[in-house]
Amino acid sequence: MKIRVGIYGYGNLGKGVELALRQNPDLTAVGVFTRRDPKTLKTLTGIPVYSALDVEKMKEDIDVMILCGGSATDLPKQTPYLAQYFNVVDSFDTHANIPQHVKNVQEMAEKAKTTALVSAGWDPGMFSIARLYSGVVLCEGQDYTFWGKGVSQGHSDAIRRIDGVVDARQYTIPMQSALKAVRKGETPALTAAEKHERECFVVVAEGADKARIEREIKTMPNYFADYNTTVHFISKEELDKNHGGLPHGGLVVRSGVTGLHKENKHVIEYSLKLDSNPEFTSSVLVACARAVYRMNQEKMYGCKTMLDVPPVYLSPKSRDELLQTLL
Repeated sequence: MKIRVGIYGYGNLGKGVELALRQNPDLTAVGVFTRRDPKTLKTLTGIPVYSALDVEKMKEDIDVMILCGGSATDLPKQTPYLAQYFNVVDSFDTHANIPQHVKNVQEMAEKAKTTALVSAGWDPGMFSIARLYSGVVLCEGQDYTFWGKGVSQGHSDAIRRIDGVVDARQYTIPMQSALKAVRKGETPALTAAEKHERECFVVVAEGADKARIEREIKTMPNYFADYNTTVHFISKEELDKNHGGLPHGGLVVRSGVTGLHKENKHVIEYSLKLDSNPEFTSSVLVACARAVYRMNQEKMYGCKTMLDVPPVYLSPKSRDELLQTLL
């Protein structure tokens, strides 16, 4: 029996989930749920479109709902709400607010006996696991995470929520001097601004107050306030022409020492280079949907993250197959 998946939201991430499901034969797309008029929305592969207002009626038809909204305003409300009716997966990526998000979702999922996996993706998500594994191996050391250069979906979405903004792309750019030092095994104390800078390309409505918009971007907590941020105001045509793609990537580096006198240095590095940030993130969400279904079958209720997922639950292969091929 295939795992039946719903897609809640149909932006870049929702489209990516639709495509990723086609590469996973043990999962199938039931349909897309949208806040728009369903009649106006045509999906890439022809799967059905439903109104978000009718989502509760589909409770018995969906095994896992993948939420594809933004972290700034959508997921904090949508995930706890939908966890009352479905097993869910989301990609909430505001790192500072994850503990509170987990708490909010836990209350709903535990009561409903559903399984909710939040903050899935590559960071948080795969990078979180990399930090865990490298940290338990190199007990004495320091973690460093670098993102980019690439387009951050969450940060771009946060800019688009500002009044007067029509569209935006935000690039996260690692500071090469910091990256070079860390790769050499050094353990410098780095502030957020010493590790990354942020560059924003913003299209605004005619007559919009650019000074206010720039100020709101640069002072936005959890997104831009702690970084050196540059804002460029450009036309929609220029944005589409020069910033239409969604590449991203990054790396996690753990520098540590071992030995009687801590004389031996070690560096663990885990890196990603992505042509399409949303399509890669969507592929992680789909693998997590499989894990969530299996965890729910095992009565593992409540709110989880990728740190809580048994690795074998993510794979379509059986445990015996994984033992033979991966160990």
